[in-house]
Amino acid sequence: MTLYVAREASKLWRKITMELSVELQLLSEKWKFILAGLIFQYLHGLAARGVHYLHRPGPILQDVGFAILPELGKDRGYISESLFSFVFFSFFLWTFHPFIFHSKRFYTVLIWCRVLAFLVASQILRIITFYSTQLPGPNYHCREGSKLAVLPRPDSILEVLLINFPRGVIYGCGDLIFSSHMIFTLVFVLTYQKYGTKRILKFLAWLVAIAQSLLIVASRKHYTVDVVVAWYTVNLVVFFIDRKLQGMPPSSLLIFAYLAGPVMALLPVSVKDKDSKPKEEHQRLLNGNSAETNNDWRQRSQANGKILEDGTHARAEPAMNGK
Repeated sequence: MTLYVAREASKLWRKITMELSVELQLLSEKWKFILAGLIFQYLHGLAARGVHYLHRPGPILQDVGFAILPELGKDRGYISESLFSFVFFSFFLWTFHPFIFHSKRFYTVLIWCRVLAFLVASQILRIITFYSTQLPGPNYHCREGSKLAVLPRPDSILEVLLINFPRGVIYGCGDLIFSSHMIFTLVFVLTYQKYGTKRILKFLAWLVAIAQSLLIVASRKHYTVDVVVAWYTVNLVVFFIDRKLQGMPPSSLLIFAYLAGPVMALLPVSVKDKDSKPKEEHQRLLNGNSAETNNDWRQRSQANGKILEDGTHARAEPAMNGK
């Protein structure tokens, strides 16, 4: 028994070190994309903090969701945040599972490039939307009579830049259309839908997204329109970036699309797309490599192969990364 545990531990350690060496090479190339995406998360928080200074409380707008779903109230509002935290951390851990398990369909660095591209594009649209029109917040701390509903004029620019984290994020007002929680939830679910291997988990993920939508409305964090707009906007953004931008020259894209386009071309696509020679050559051109260049380190064999829904390998075949 001791010998078996030691042997399995040795195999696991070798796999972790091998994956780490590959991921570090990818990170050395893509760290700018990762850093830009993380910096934009701060800028998004800064924009949400800024609109709070513009927020003016008023009567809660008529809302179908509010009429159907009973309000959770201040004491039970944590239920929505608890579910979102579960979604966030479970997805984060799943993106690192190739370090341990063999059912690999992606590289962790590249999939986070993809996720951050989706988030940034959606958040840009969100910032434009909630600065266009400020609605009276329906949450308890944004209503008339609450001291948190209106922020006093800042004493210094530093007060704005620090965004009073985390209290300023939790008790924000004015950044309503559309829901940031749903942006993250839908991006995570759509990513797992494409790269996950368990059908039952994909089904459960969509159920969780629906439950998250209902809880957001029930906790009065957002109006129903904020959730509805998030559902079709995020899906369209993911579809546009995932399906369209990787086939377009960067010079013809918008600013955020220009940043996202090279990232999309670098992520391993499906087995079906791998067999398409023109797409392989086009992606090499988008990556900045000529079609004739065959000396790139990404040539290393990748035993991804064709993976069934249960995570098993139907067959293994050498494939270059990004093909």
